[in-house]
Amino acid sequence: MNDYARELRNNATEAERLLWHHLRRRQLNGFKFRRQRSIGRYICDFVCLDALIVVELDGSQHVGDAPYDAKRDAFLRSNGFRVLRFWNGDVLSQTESVVETIYEALHRPEMDGRFD
Repeated sequence: MNDYARELRNNATEAERLLWHHLRRRQLNGFKFRRQRSIGRYICDFVCLDALIVVELDGSQHVGDAPYDAKRDAFLRSNGFRVLRFWNGDVLSQTESVVETIYEALHRPEMDGRFD
């Protein structure tokens, strides 16, 4: 699994690279994010272990993957994580809004879900 996570980090999408630029180096109020981190049998795009937040970026391939994503999200939630999902296009076109939503989630424990 670690080799696959490393491969994903090395072949990040444009949206993942852009968001990582904003999340790395504790730029959001000192919260540390990791990318392509394993949690159970799943590899999550971005994880803040201190705040128990998973950030997932979805491209067009996720349109048909709703049942898989729901199962994955249920597993993550059952392990105490909050899951934030964003479309790749939103990350690319509304970066500041996406980053602000993540920032707010770090400070408001009830925030969870898909952001369209």
